[in-house]
Amino acid sequence: MSEPWFEPNTFGAWWGAIVGGVGGSLIGLLGGLCGWLLPRGIGAKSFQVAFAVLALCGIAFLIVGLVALATGQPYGIWYSFLLTGVLFTGLCGGAVFYVRHLARQIERRRLQSEALRHS
Repeated sequence: MSEPWFEPNTFGAWWGAIVGGVGGSLIGLLGGLCGWLLPRGIGAKSFQVAFAVLALCGIAFLIVGLVALATGQPYGIWYSFLLTGVLFTGLCGGAVFYVRHLARQIERRRLQSEALRHS
């Protein structure tokens, strides 16, 4: 086992408070705004980019977590990175495709309603 990168208990507490709290709130805020603005035709590309950036951050956390696990870091260090990486990658990566699907569906409905109005 190599020398710990950080003090595991302190790191886990701060990581959970900062990345878990702020990151989780940001993802929730993006999801709420997406549900509110997307049906109005606003921000589909912006939401996809935002979720993609957060998913890439999740992949980076996964890589760091796997490196920490492979180098024998304590549980409190590698688990924090891996848990955050799995959640960010899974939630935000899935949201990219879901937002794309919803945007296409909303555009299709808008075109159908316009066609009905003009017929």
